[in-house]
Amino acid sequence: MADRRLGVSAPPVDKTIRSADWDSLEISGENHRRVLFQDVDMTELSDHGSSFEECQFRNVRFNVSVHEDARFLNCVFSRCSFFDATFTGCKLTGCVFDGCTYGLLKVSGGDWSYVALPGADLRGSAFHGTRLREADLSAARLEGAELRRCDLSGAWLREADLTRCDLRGSDLSTLDPREVTMKDAIIDPFQATVVAGALGFDVRD
Repeated sequence: MADRRLGVSAPPVDKTIRSADWDSLEISGENHRRVLFQDVDMTELSDHGSSFEECQFRNVRFNVSVHEDARFLNCVFSRCSFFDATFTGCKLTGCVFDGCTYGLLKVSGGDWSYVALPGADLRGSAFHGTRLREADLSAARLEGAELRRCDLSGAWLREADLTRCDLRGSDLSTLDPREVTMKDAIIDPFQATVVAGALGFDVRD
C-alpha cells in the first residue's frame, strides 16, 4: 500500500501518457498499471469499471468527470483538479493526493480507506456512505461539507475544520473534539453522546 505521507517517492511507472485529450471520452473496463498520466485532460470523462493500479496522475483535469465502480489502487494524484467530479462505488484505497483542488467533489459509497488528503480544501464536497477508515484528513478544510454515514474509524482528523460540516450517521468513535474545529457542525443524537463522552462528560438518562 502506498505510503500516506506526502513527499514520499511515487511508485515506478512502465508507461507514460502525456498531454492526451480524453475530454468527454467514455471508457469501460480498461486496465492501467504503473502508468504516468501527465497533463491529460479528462474533463467530462465517463468511466465505467476501469482499473488504475499504482498509477501517477500529474496535472490531470478530472473536472465534471463521472466514475462508476472504478478502482484506483495506491495511486498518486499531484496538482490534479476534481471540480464537480463524481465517484460512485469506487475503490481508492491507499491513494495519495498532493496539491489537488476538489470544488464540489461528490463521492457516493465506495472504499477510500487509507487515502492521504492532509490539508485538502474539501469545502462543499460530499461523501455519502463512504468507507474512510484510517484516512488522513488532518488539517483538511471541510467547512460546509457533507460526511454522511461514513466509516471514519481510525481516521486522522487532527486540526481539521469541520465548521458547518454535516456528519450525521458517521462513525465518530475516534474523533477527539478538542483537536478539531466543530462550530455549527451537524450531528445526530447518538453522535452527541459520543462527543460528550470524548470530552469527559458523564452522560446519563
